Amino acid sequence: MNLADPELAIQWPIPLDQATVSEADLNHPMLADVVPMAPRRTLVTGCNGQLGRAVRALAEERGVAKDFDFCEIDTFDMSDPDAYAQYDWSLYGTVINCGAYTAVDKAETPEGRVIAWKANATGPALLARTCAEHGITLVHVSSDYVFDGTAEVHDEEEPLSPLSVYGQTKAAGDIAVAGCPRHYIMRSSWVIGEGHNFVKTMKALSDRVADPEDRLAQVTVVDDQLGRLTFTRDMAEAIFHVLDAKAPYGTYDCTGSGAVKSWADIARAVFEAANGNGDRVVPVSTADYYAEASDPIAPRPVHSALDLSKLESVGFHMPDWEEELGEYIKTL
Repeated sequence: MNLADPELAIQWPIPLDQATVSEADLNHPMLADVVPMAPRRTLVTGCNGQLGRAVRALAEERGVAKDFDFCEIDTFDMSDPDAYAQYDWSLYGTVINCGAYTAVDKAETPEGRVIAWKANATGPALLARTCAEHGITLVHVSSDYVFDGTAEVHDEEEPLSPLSVYGQTKAAGDIAVAGCPRHYIMRSSWVIGEGHNFVKTMKALSDRVADPEDRLAQVTVVDDQLGRLTFTRDMAEAIFHVLDAKAPYGTYDCTGSGAVKSWADIARAVFEAANGNGDRVVPVSTADYYAEASDPIAPRPVHSALDLSKLESVGFHMPDWEEELGEYIKTL
């Protein structure tokens, strides 16, 4: 028998009237009549913080907020194992964890230490376990404080070496999240967004110095800590990018691009833009600035600049923080 004989070859596709169709297939609805499955939802924790607000704003702007749920610690305390029962986790494809305890100096106190460990380590660990069990992608925000600041620029491969309680709790959270198969750790520094932040404080001080009725003549700002600002809007865009692009899972440094400057440099730029009084910012060392402090002060990394090349390799370029700062000041 010659199997290559065209008379013996099966014609494909088989015409429907000659095909054997199962009972299940005969009763299956037509594709046009099928109701598509809803997309898996996204849960955003810490939605009232600076980054949480930026993520919500971007979701609304892109028309996808209907597929998002937003929660804060008062409705979902992720450090409480019992709180997880309130969610049907099978509905979720992504969790973006914007929740954290960020009071760096208060974390050095006995009460603050407990809160910081719960919020920054226990919470992310429970969240990571839940996401791992349900095949959920977990996006988690890290900090330059996980490093000791001796290297001038930190990349994602640098071993963790935190100096402060806050840094230790953030490092513990990073380690826990890295155990979740589908994770993105987005590492930031010097975050600026909607809410209390350094730039708003400096703008208010510049206004006071410019006011002849006010007795404030100058402001001292530390000049021996170096880094770049991270605007929350840019960070939210980076998070959406790695998710949409299905970038390889792992850690990505995510700060503004551009020049590395000190806090005093940034303060001077804010003062100058606000009231042309940048000369009223007086640089001071960290040691001198905190010399009179009575409460515990957390040690700060000297160098907070992060290497952005890994994020750029997956197609996202963080904007220059100095250009963003100029635009941000106009909104205040």
